[in-house]
Amino acid sequence: MKYAREVPQDPAASPEGSVAAGSQQAAPVPPRADERGHDEQRGTRNRVARSILDHGPSTAGELAVRLELTQAAVRRHLDTLVAEGVVEPREKRVYGARGRGRPAKAFALTDCGRDAFDQAYDQLAGDALRWIAQAAGGGEMGEAAVAAFARARMAAQAEGYRKALEATAPESRTEALARALTADGYAATARSAPVGEQLCQHHCPVAHVAEQFPQLCEAETEVFSRLLGTHVQRLATIAHGDGVCTTFIPKSKTKTTTASASTAGRNPA
Repeated sequence: MKYAREVPQDPAASPEGSVAAGSQQAAPVPPRADERGHDEQRGTRNRVARSILDHGPSTAGELAVRLELTQAAVRRHLDTLVAEGVVEPREKRVYGARGRGRPAKAFALTDCGRDAFDQAYDQLAGDALRWIAQAAGGGEMGEAAVAAFARARMAAQAEGYRKALEATAPESRTEALARALTADGYAATARSAPVGEQLCQHHCPVAHVAEQFPQLCEAETEVFSRLLGTHVQRLATIAHGDGVCTTFIPKSKTKTTTASASTAGRNPA
């Protein structure tokens, strides 16, 4: 779930002339009371998480004051956020003399909770790759330096994939690669295709960066070729604007260590 991009809708806003008098257009169906209640609860939980992000680890009392809620209501939302793995309780650090009784629990965002907010990882990765290209002299030398980084990155990532494939029969290796990619967040599937198979990646964690640096897609395609022991062809990529990254693996597998340089990371012309 993403918190930072959730924008509340103004119920009073409506396009001019949306429903003319006497029109046969059906009026919009208002949400049920239980749906409205669910959305309100989720919206309040988002506010709780956002307050912790903005102010750091906070107690239920501190959150109640900032959000103008009762402590009981805040605790209910905190219980849900803890169950979802968004926040975690910690012992509040006390400076100076500690009073009697247990110290109040402070709630901090987990790594998962931070990831629910917009991050600048894409910008950071893009800036790093641009620096690599410029440091190498720009132009063709810069592109070659980015390609070398992409190959080194994929080589390290491929070690885990190679172990999974070595434990699998040759005819099932595309499916095994899909499972390994899914474990790394690529939501991959394998399916039969005429005279071969298709490896489909329905999500790409680096799509925005790969749009600027197709060397990332090219290095990935080369790794697929080496792992599967055959020439493969990239038919589509999310970075290129397609809905799915699709790689074709032919049935007749001949040993090779290269992929299609003309299509890796982009659609064939």
